Amino acid sequence: MESKIKNDINDCLNNLSNEARELYLDRQIPVLANPPSPLEFYRDYVSANKPVLINNAINHWPALTKWNNDYLRKNIGDREVTVAVTPNGYADAITDQKFVLPEQRQLKFSHFLDIIEKPKAENGVLYVQKQNSNLTDEFVSIIGDVDTQISWGSEAFNKRPDAVNFWMGDERAITSMHRDHYENLYCVVRGSKTFTLLPPTDLPHVPYELFDVGTFKEVDGRFIIEPNEDMDKVPWIAIDPLSPDYARYPKYRRAEPIEVTVKAGQLLYLPSLWFHHVRQSHACIAVNYWYDMEFDIKYNYYKCVEALVDIVK
Repeated sequence: MESKIKNDINDCLNNLSNEARELYLDRQIPVLANPPSPLEFYRDYVSANKPVLINNAINHWPALTKWNNDYLRKNIGDREVTVAVTPNGYADAITDQKFVLPEQRQLKFSHFLDIIEKPKAENGVLYVQKQNSNLTDEFVSIIGDVDTQISWGSEAFNKRPDAVNFWMGDERAITSMHRDHYENLYCVVRGSKTFTLLPPTDLPHVPYELFDVGTFKEVDGRFIIEPNEDMDKVPWIAIDPLSPDYARYPKYRRAEPIEVTVKAGQLLYLPSLWFHHVRQSHACIAVNYWYDMEFDIKYNYYKCVEALVDIVK
C-alpha cells in the first residue's frame, strides 16, 4: 500500500511539471523592447511567476559608460572590499561531497582589479559576490552611477529592495544551481551573464542532498577544506546542470532547463523560487535588486509540493 501511494504521488508530481509547461510556461524567456508599466509587469510576470528579459531598462545609467577599470580604480581603488576566493570558481557549492564556502578576503579594490587583469598570476579564483547589499556599503561611493531601486519594480512589488548587490569576477567563477526567496531584478553593466533556469514546478526532478559544511582556506600556496563542525548539514542541489549525471540522478531527465544570456544594458527578472545556475564573461559587472517575496498562497502550494517530494524520497 505504501509503495502504491508513493507511486501515485510521484505520478501526480510529474503531471504537475508537465501541465505547467503546457499551460503557462514559455519555452524561451520572452524579451521586451522596453520596460513594462508596473501593472503590466505585475500582471504578466510577477503574478504568473515567469521570467522576462528587458531591454532599455537601465540605459540611462552612467555606470554603463563609466565603469571601466580606470574609473573604478580611481574612484574606489583604495577602498577595502570583501572578495570570495576559491581554487575552482565554485563558492557556496558542492566540492568533494561537502557544501563549501569560499575563503573571504579583504582586499583593496585596486588589488582586486590587478588580479582580474592578470588572473593566471594569482592562486585562486576571485569574485566580488558579498550578498548583504554591498553596493550600499562597500561600493557606496559609486552608487550614484546606478539607480538605488528599479522604480517600476518597486511599485509593482509595493516595496523597496531589501538588498542591492555589486558583482564582479573571474570568468571561472560559477554560481551553482540554487533558488532564492527573493524577487530578483538582475542588471548587467559590463560583459554578460548566462543563466540556466528551471521553474519551481520542476522541484520533483531536482536532486537535493544533505552535505557537511566546510570552508576553503589557502595554506602554503594550496587550498584545503576546513570542516565547519559547528554548522548543521546543508541541503543543496547535488547536480551540475551543464553536465548532469543522469545515472546517479535519473529523475533529472524530466527537467527542461531554459538558458538565457543577459548582456550589458539588459535586465532579467528572475522570479522567486526559480532554480538558477550562473556563469559569466571575464570581469563582468552586474548589479541586482532583491525584493522580499510574498509568502502567499503560491508559496503554500510550493511547500506542499516540497512535502510531497520528501514523502516520495
